[in-house]
Amino acid sequence: MIATRQPADFTPKDYFDWESKQPVRYEYFDGQVFAMAGGTLQHADIALNVALLLRRSLGDRCKVRNSDAKVGITADGPFVYPDVSVTCDQQDFSAQQFSQHPCVIVEVLSASTEAYDRGGKFALYRRLESLQAYILISSEEQLVEVFRQDEKGQWIFTVYGENDCVDLTTLNVTLPLAAIYENVAMEQPARFPEG
Repeated sequence: MIATRQPADFTPKDYFDWESKQPVRYEYFDGQVFAMAGGTLQHADIALNVALLLRRSLGDRCKVRNSDAKVGITADGPFVYPDVSVTCDQQDFSAQQFSQHPCVIVEVLSASTEAYDRGGKFALYRRLESLQAYILISSEEQLVEVFRQDEKGQWIFTVYGENDCVDLTTLNVTLPLAAIYENVAMEQPARFPEG
């Protein structure tokens, strides 16, 4: 998703009141709001596949939410929209405006957001004490990168390729890459005549 800044200086309450009347979603950072633009069909298909896989695997023990659901880094923000989030915290089950205790967050990468998802957004997510895994999924090739927090609070990085399965031990769930990318029409690279 691409964000464009709107001139404003909102309190969190102002933001929630104002955003509920808007035709598009906005992320919130220190009084400023940023419109979220749509993604590609590949992006949407991958995010839906992941959400469905997680929902089927977890049943009612956790909430799996799509990109319409906000995550609050604190009760006063920032407020962001991950592509998929999973919370197993009962406080989030009855939340009305945002989750604050996700254990897994998934972002589907695109050329316009990859740097932010890897850098600034991951820095925000690391402030969540509940977060145990951050998953980055390529929309250009079958490639998944997972950052997991170990018992010492260190983030361990693992890369998964085409025939692999992503093992989310914190949720006792395995996600085959074949299922993550099922029915996704990957963009074909431009071909140039040889000569």
